[in-house]
Amino acid sequence: MFPLLRTLAVSMLSLTLMSAATLPDPSSFPVQPDLPDPLRFLSGAPVKTQRDWNNRRRPELKQLFEHYMYGALPARPDRITFETTGTHQDFLNGLGTLRTVTIVCGRTDPTRIQLMVVTPNAVKGRAPVFLAMNFCGNHTVSDDPRIPLTEGWLYKSCAGCVDNHATDASRGSQKQDWPIDEILRRGYAFATFCSTDIDSDRGDVSDGIRAREDRSAGRAVEPANRGTIAAWAWGFHRCVDFLAKDRSIDPKRIAAVGHSRNGKTALLAAAFDERIALAIPHQAGCGGTAPSRGTIGESTARINAAFPHWFNGAFKQFTNAPARLPFDQHCLVALVAPRPVLFSNAQEDQWANPSGQFDVLKAADPVYRFLKADGLDATQMPAEGVLVRSRLGYYIRPGKHSMTAGDWGVFLDFADAQLK
Repeated sequence: MFPLLRTLAVSMLSLTLMSAATLPDPSSFPVQPDLPDPLRFLSGAPVKTQRDWNNRRRPELKQLFEHYMYGALPARPDRITFETTGTHQDFLNGLGTLRTVTIVCGRTDPTRIQLMVVTPNAVKGRAPVFLAMNFCGNHTVSDDPRIPLTEGWLYKSCAGCVDNHATDASRGSQKQDWPIDEILRRGYAFATFCSTDIDSDRGDVSDGIRAREDRSAGRAVEPANRGTIAAWAWGFHRCVDFLAKDRSIDPKRIAAVGHSRNGKTALLAAAFDERIALAIPHQAGCGGTAPSRGTIGESTARINAAFPHWFNGAFKQFTNAPARLPFDQHCLVALVAPRPVLFSNAQEDQWANPSGQFDVLKAADPVYRFLKADGLDATQMPAEGVLVRSRLGYYIRPGKHSMTAGDWGVFLDFADAQLK
């Protein structure tokens, strides 16, 4: 135990959390080349019981991730309302029922989230659901004209965008990657919302929930350190607020799924909300499922330079010294325990460090075992195309950085194994 924390050991054993003002400066943490032990408190003392984990170590890890990496998740709104703006039972030729819902978060200066929910008409009773954040708008996952166009700022790379906003030409432009028909046939509901409703993905502009927080607190807006991933995770939680109360959805079988930056968000959302029963971060890489200490693919220096707004200011202090972090991404997976998590990857997507992601799962496994749950039932990476279906799951396929209908087949197989 290094000197600064040695003096705090006794207090850490008796207190659940330290105040933000007394958390150590990043420069004071020792260099730990290996992944830190998730079953040791920040003080160095061991976690001895499940009660220790649930009541003290888990809250401590959540505080550390918020303080040193993602920034604090926005507070739960003082008021949340749900307005169903459309119900259509003939979606996909009667395969499902489409609903469009507006979630209004807050009394003044509210955040409005447009949620699209599709439930399988063949399922009697409550269906399990995949909740996903999309990048280009709900209208891109289906060409059904009854889905409202996303109103927020979008990248020009989103098909059909004009002046960074959606047009009718955008409709269905990504439907090949979202096989809603197959999801419904397999007995699952599907729900999605767009990231721009929460915070547009711009390093130099803050225009969403973070800007509203700053205005409310009378602070100057600081776009580059605002913690957009944490804000997006908050968006997942607000959608769960609706799904958990909806009579067509099974509140105990809500799965969060996302690709790339959206996968980083899905994992963080599940780590901070136990209502999410399953997390599938697909090709989430650095800042999500790959170790910050990794030496393959994207580094902390690169991600902080390219996407500074995804994280907070404290994380920038680890840019060239990730081995000083008092945690790594296996600790984020451990926060999901004992709920199931699937890491899925592609062989040519080495930027996301598929082998490092497997190491993250191995390092999270002891926490699952400690909680008397199954963990990772594999000691080495599986062959391409082979799904490890254990509570901690892994899959790698040929190909590049993308989310495909074939990937969804794997997501469904894993959900069948873990939720049904």
